[in-house]
Amino acid sequence: MNYSIKDKPKPAVKKGEFYFSAIGLDHVHIYDQCGGLIEAGGVLKSVYDPDPAKMDQFCIKFPEVKRAAREEEIVSDQKVLLVAGAAIPSERCALGLRVMSAGKDYFTDKAPLTSIDQLNAAMAKVKETGKKYIVFYGRLHNESSIFAGQLIEQGAIGNVIQVLGLGPHRLGAAGRPDWFFKKEKYGGIICDIGTHIVDQFLFYTKAKDVKVVRSQVANYNNPQYPEFEDFGDAMLAADNGSNCYLRVDWLTPDGLQGWGDSRVFILGTEGFIEKRSTLQLGEKNSSAGHVYLANNHEETYFNVDGKVGYPFFGQLILDCLNRTENAMTQEHAFKVAKICVKAQMQAVKLREYEDGRIF
Repeated sequence: MNYSIKDKPKPAVKKGEFYFSAIGLDHVHIYDQCGGLIEAGGVLKSVYDPDPAKMDQFCIKFPEVKRAAREEEIVSDQKVLLVAGAAIPSERCALGLRVMSAGKDYFTDKAPLTSIDQLNAAMAKVKETGKKYIVFYGRLHNESSIFAGQLIEQGAIGNVIQVLGLGPHRLGAAGRPDWFFKKEKYGGIICDIGTHIVDQFLFYTKAKDVKVVRSQVANYNNPQYPEFEDFGDAMLAADNGSNCYLRVDWLTPDGLQGWGDSRVFILGTEGFIEKRSTLQLGEKNSSAGHVYLANNHEETYFNVDGKVGYPFFGQLILDCLNRTENAMTQEHAFKVAKICVKAQMQAVKLREYEDGRIF
């Protein structure tokens, strides 16, 4: 059978029809967030971060952007329709509340928030203002993830019944800021990088509600950071009968060519998909975008690197202009956050450190 790759998306708007700005440059995902919006036709008008060095680096990447002297310059700018942000995770919700109160949509990096209180505040502000609180989950800027969704839409594996997601990351501790190792700041490993897999689980299965069956966290290899979790996993069960196992960690060895060998296995009633989102293990200078399909008709390999594009960003721009929900529903954005926070709260601690001792 022929499973088609949809054409790469074209800009959704003409230059000058959609202005956005950036506030909060604490995570490098802000570069992908802004780059995706620019590629879709958006104009990056201004940027603000309290750290001038971060703004210096940002302006090298985006030399046409205007440096704002303070946050208020951006939130009071009537031309700016959306604010993209990648602040410290525990501060992302508060920024979003300020942005939405100023009449703008908000596009935050994952994790979008770190507590149930923050979730309730964000939901209330969305209801009050009618503005969007949309989240940059990894699926949205990964071609293998996007193509896997296209295969599922084309009926390649029938009904999805399980998603098994592996999200290893390289720690690179020397280059990390202090907040990265503070539980109150980053929210915990499942709350943080677990969001990528939970987002995919809900998206691929079309589940509406999810129960956390069990979750676990540990600090196996970083006693110098007693609040840090370098391992986490969870089992989830959805209202439509589908289920998920996810494992995330900060244990990628230095010998691996990339930041982590991220893989997701999607099991359906009529076949399965494996996607290798970051690299091909054992291949020198490996590209991303590897997708494997096996069903009742065939087994096939697709390399979709550079072929799929990122349709989310154009959809988001049009959603902001037309008040639609084609890029991501508000319900989905908040549901992923809620599941991850609950899994983090319920997590059994397998191993941790206190004063250098294991207990």
